[in-house]
Amino acid sequence: MVITHQFQLSSRGFCDFHNITSEVEQGVQQSGLINGIATIFTPSATSAITTVEYESGMLADFERLLEQVAAQAGHYKHNDRWHDGNGFSHVRAALLGPSVTVPFVNKQLTLGTWQQIAFMDFDNRPRTRPIIVQMIGE
Repeated sequence: MVITHQFQLSSRGFCDFHNITSEVEQGVQQSGLINGIATIFTPSATSAITTVEYESGMLADFERLLEQVAAQAGHYKHNDRWHDGNGFSHVRAALLGPSVTVPFVNKQLTLGTWQQIAFMDFDNRPRTRPIIVQMIGE
């Protein structure tokens, strides 16, 4: 059986992190499924989803790393073409990817002790973002 749960969140852009673990857990609980997998997906070219230890030091470290790898002030051909100034956000999102898949057993996500599901918006302006959680299981 396939069940789809969707929610939205507002983000500020510019490496705005959101812990979405509880929203995903809620979707799993409401799905009626006991065991399976949940794929968490952002339909966006300037945001990403991954798992992290969601604490302020790690988030700051991650933001610093992203600035080193894909600096906001860098020169991006995307900006030359579209003049929207968010070339850096597309590169960051592509590096991390738009989704993560997490197994669940007995209606519980099988995340590690400190592991959380994080949504990251890299765009250069605030946005309202849909998040899709699609579950397959029994």
